[in-house]
Formats: sequence, structure tokens, C-alpha cells
Amino acid sequence: MSTVGYVGADVPVELITAAGLRPRRLAGKPGEDSTLGDRYLGRGVDPVARSILTRILTGDYGPLEAIVVSRDCEASLRLFYALRELHRVEPGLRLPPVRLVDVLHLPHHTTTRYVHAKIAQLREWLGQWRHIGDDDLAAAITAHDTLRRSLGRAAALRRANRLSGTRFLEVVAATTAVPVEEATALVEDVLAVDSAEVEGVRLFLTGSSHDTTGVYETLERNGFLVVGEDHDWGELLFARTCAAPTELALAERYQHNGPAAPRASIRQRTAHTAAAARACGAEILFSYARVHDDAPPWDFPEQRAATGLRAVLAERQPYGELTPEALAALVPAGAAV
Repeated sequence: MSTVGYVGADVPVELITAAGLRPRRLAGKPGEDSTLGDRYLGRGVDPVARSILTRILTGDYGPLEAIVVSRDCEASLRLFYALRELHRVEPGLRLPPVRLVDVLHLPHHTTTRYVHAKIAQLREWLGQWRHIGDDDLAAAITAHDTLRRSLGRAAALRRANRLSGTRFLEVVAATTAVPVEEATALVEDVLAVDSAEVEGVRLFLTGSSHDTTGVYETLERNGFLVVGEDHDWGELLFARTCAAPTELALAERYQHNGPAAPRASIRQRTAHTAAAARACGAEILFSYARVHDDAPPWDFPEQRAATGLRAVLAERQPYGELTPEALAALVPAGAAV
């Protein structure tokens, strides 16, 4: 089965599955050299995008039939433009074809029509590998919704102190790199294990997304338990299912998914964070803002007020890491709970 790499949670992976291809979400690698990505994107762009571009150019993901990039944030858009331009000026690189999908998240019928049109265009483009019939699409939507429900049960297991935040994030990431049926089986295997109880100060993580477990591991080594988050490698990835196995319902699912920090309003983010933190019984709110990710600090004051929790903001953090200063600011807050 050929693999299509994709960037961002706004990519409708159901269409890739329906075309007989394997969707693989492209993640970066903190701490690894990103010279190639820096060359084409510059060092002022989110390090995740620079790392992903480096890994594409070095072949680190293995053979990719195509790449689909969502316009989920400015860094992803810059990545798409870089890949498109490299196709033009450096054909010797033999990069796979690249496609942008633009999903908007406004709550309007006109937005639904726009997103529906973009999804229909992506469906037609992916049809060059295999025609996507309505039955193919319905089966793919059903399969991915089954996976999302399984991940929802894993999230409930975490809230019940039967799964650490680190292990939860590992499981979610693993499901984005294998075919959907295999991903569902993977989650069901985790659910079938009678896990021992895990302990720690219950922490809700907001701010930048996390495509690796480094920050979770650091937090949980230092006495915290990440019981919830509002980024799109965590619960935002699977919280919403499709209302029906149709193209229109698929468009509505992606239109209304979120709210992610780069594209949602402060009011939307605040309401979501407050409700999610209450639902998982969080004791501390921790906002992690990665270097060159400027959106999270704007949300933080309102999030802190709405949750009423002890709250810590860590700005300009290195990709995949937590600085000693940020941890020092957080640990006394945990001790005071």
C-alpha cells in the first residue's frame, strides 16, 4: 500500500484511505539537525515545519506517493509554498506531488460550502490513484470514526488514572502512521490491558501542539500527570466524528473541528479549555508555547481566568523540550495544590 504523507489535523484522511492509500501524519524530530529545512524556510519559522521539511528532503519518511498539507497554521502554509517552489526550481530532488487543502472553521453555511468544495477538489485529485466512489468514501468515514471512538475510550482510561499522558500521546501518534484498521486494533489492544493506576498532580496542557512525547515525559517525571490537552495531536484530533458517511458530513466534521490555537478566537479557545479542564479534573493549567508559535500566549490570560486553576505560562520553549526555568516555575505550583 502506497503512503501519502500529510501535515496538520485539517487534512481529511478519510479521502486518502478511500483512495486505497495509507495516510501517514508527518511529525518532526526535536534535537535533530534541520539545516536543509532552515535553508528553505528560514530560522524564523516554527521548528516543527523546518524539521518536517528536512525529513522530507532527506527521505527520512521513506517513499511517499504524495504529500497533502493543510492550512492549519502559518508554518504549514510556508511549508507548502516551499515544497511547491522546490518542485519548480529543483526538479532533480524528485519530490512527490504536493497538494494544499484549505479548511476554514467559521460557523457559517457559506463556510460549509467552501470547505465542501475544497474537499471535493481533494477527492478528485486523489482519484488519480484510485477513483473514490461513494461507497469507498462511506467505508473510510465509518472506519475512521470507529478509530476516533476507540481513542475516546483511551482518553477516558487516562482520566480514570489508568493511562499516563505520555503513553496516551504515544498511542495517538502511532494511529496516525498505520492503516486505519490496524490503528483501531492497536488502540483496542491498549484498552484490553488492565493497567495499574498512575499518580501525579493532575495537569491540563494547553498551548502549542506536541508531535513527540518529550514535554509529557518531563512533566510526568516531575510529579505531574497530563490528564488532558487541547492540541491537535491529542484529544482535538478525534473528539468529533462525522454525522453521516457522506462527503457533506465530512466537510462539516472538519469545518467544526477544533478549536486549535492558531486559527480559533480567544473566546472559543477559552470556553473549550475551561470545559475540557473541568471534565478531566485538572488541578493545574499549564500553557506551553513553543518558540515561533505566537498564538498561545494571547489565549492564556482568559484561559487562566475561566478555569480558575493555578496556571503557569512557559513561553519561547524549545521544540520538544521544557526549559529548567519553565519547570522550576511549574513545580512550586504543583507542590502548592
